Amino acid sequence: MYATTQFYTSLTNGDFPVIVSLARHDIDLAKAALDAGATAIKTHLNAYHRATDRTFGTFEQERPFFEELAKLGCPLLVMAGQEVVPSEAEMDALHDLGFQGFNVYVDHLQPHLLKSKLRPMPALASTSTPEDLQRIAAIPGCIIEASIMTFDRYRTAMTEDDLARYKAIVDAVDVPVILPSQLALTPADARRLREIGIAAPLLGAIVTGDTAESMFKAVSGIVTA
Repeated sequence: MYATTQFYTSLTNGDFPVIVSLARHDIDLAKAALDAGATAIKTHLNAYHRATDRTFGTFEQERPFFEELAKLGCPLLVMAGQEVVPSEAEMDALHDLGFQGFNVYVDHLQPHLLKSKLRPMPALASTSTPEDLQRIAAIPGCIIEASIMTFDRYRTAMTEDDLARYKAIVDAVDVPVILPSQLALTPADARRLREIGIAAPLLGAIVTGDTAESMFKAVSGIVTA
């Protein structure tokens, strides 16, 4: 149903590709991430992003940036929205631009999104249950985003208990699990996440900052590790 891309293969074979979620729609941030060794770039639509206190617009509003981003030639992923998500036609347009996967919280997963050519990457929330996890894992071809930290934990250090929670998710399913940097992940943390079977880190503003310089430094440190 979905294309088996080089990026998806890297998630399933243990390559541990680094994904970067842009703090804002800025082409220099994306270039810095790729120059530092990131494999894929994630962007946002129809959403308020809590970690950066930033609101992202509709597909038509963000399309000029997406068209510019597509010229970089890397795998692209999109957080597709919250209560509002793209239409079927907009999902087709995203695919035509080179987007390979879409992400929404599991509670916002509308049926028409699963009809698109973009691979689904539903996200667990801090309130998600084991039943939610299994419901996502049952979606053919999916990837799971383990976005399970409460907001009060944002920017704090990863603990042994956190690592155990992440491992429990990985062990409970047979699909790739990617991990967003809600915590202040370090290169050493990245190595441990790879060891427990996380398919890829998803580095956002908490780790990367919001300048090209901070982006390059943070991403290159984790790629090297």
